[in-house]
Amino acid sequence: RYTVRPMAQIREIKKRMVAVGTIQRITKTMQMIATAKFTAALQRAQATKPYTGRIRQLVAELSANAGELEHPLLRTEQVAGGRELVIVISSDRGLCGAYNSNVLRNGLGHIRGLKERATDLTLEISGKKAVGFFQFARIPIAEHHTIGDKPAYEDVNALASRYMQAFVDGEYDAVRVIYMRYLSNSRQVPTVTQLLPLSAEPADAASGDEAAGGPNASYEFSPSAEGLLAEMLPLTVKTQLFQCFNDAVVSEQMARQVAMKAATDSAEDLIKLLTQQYNRARQTAITMELLDIVGGANALA
Repeated sequence: RYTVRPMAQIREIKKRMVAVGTIQRITKTMQMIATAKFTAALQRAQATKPYTGRIRQLVAELSANAGELEHPLLRTEQVAGGRELVIVISSDRGLCGAYNSNVLRNGLGHIRGLKERATDLTLEISGKKAVGFFQFARIPIAEHHTIGDKPAYEDVNALASRYMQAFVDGEYDAVRVIYMRYLSNSRQVPTVTQLLPLSAEPADAASGDEAAGGPNASYEFSPSAEGLLAEMLPLTVKTQLFQCFNDAVVSEQMARQVAMKAATDSAEDLIKLLTQQYNRARQTAITMELLDIVGGANALA
C-alpha cells in the first residue's frame, strides 16, 4: 500500500504555504491599488454629480415654464419596434468579482427583450470584458470604445455628440446605456438608463438623483427659451453619459477592492490551516524518528 512519508508531506505542505503566501501578498497589493483608484474615481464622480443633477433640474424647470416647446432631443412619441442603440459599459480587466457578470447579464436581458419586441439593435461596448461575452452570445458588436480608468470628458463629448446627431437624423429611435450605477460602498446596481430621447420631467427618487425642490419660480427668458434649450439639452446628454462612465469606474474599483480583500482573507485562512497541517506532520515525523531510535535501542539491548 502506498503511503506518503512524513518528510515528503512536510515539504509538500511547506511549498503550498509559500505559494499561498505569495498569492496573499499579490492580492493585498492589488487591494491597496484598487483602494487608491477607488478614492480618486469617487472624487471625480462626486464632483460631477451635482453639476449633472443641476443641469437636468434646470432643463426640467425651463421646459415647464416655457410652455409647449419642441426640440429634436425631446421627442415624446412612443415608437413601437423601431431602432435602438445600446452601449454596454464593462471593465478592461478582471479580478473584480461579479461586476462584469452582473452588468453583462443585465445587458443581455435587455437585448433579448428588444428582440422579442422586434426592435432593430445596434450594440456598442466599452471595455474588453464585454467583447468575448457578446461574441459567445453571437450578438454582433458595431463598435468597441476604449475609455479607460479615467474617463476624459473630451472622449465622452465626442461620443455623445455622435449619438445625438444619429438620433436627430432618425437613425435611432432611442439610445440607452447599460452600466453599473454606484449608490454607496455597499450597493452598486446594474442599470439601464435612457440617454435619448430626453425627458422634460425632473429626476425622480427611483433614479437616485435629487429632485428639484423649493417653490416654483416664474422666468423671463433672454435669449429665447428655444435658444436656451438648444444649448442646455446637448449639455445634459453629454454630462449624463459622462456620469455613467464615472459611476462605472467607481463601481469597478469598489468591486475589485472587495474581491481582493476576500481573496486576501481566504489566503490567510488557508495559511492557518496549512500551518496546522504542517505542525501535525512535523510532530508525526519526530514521533516516528523517536520510535525508530527506541526500537533500535531495544534491539541492541
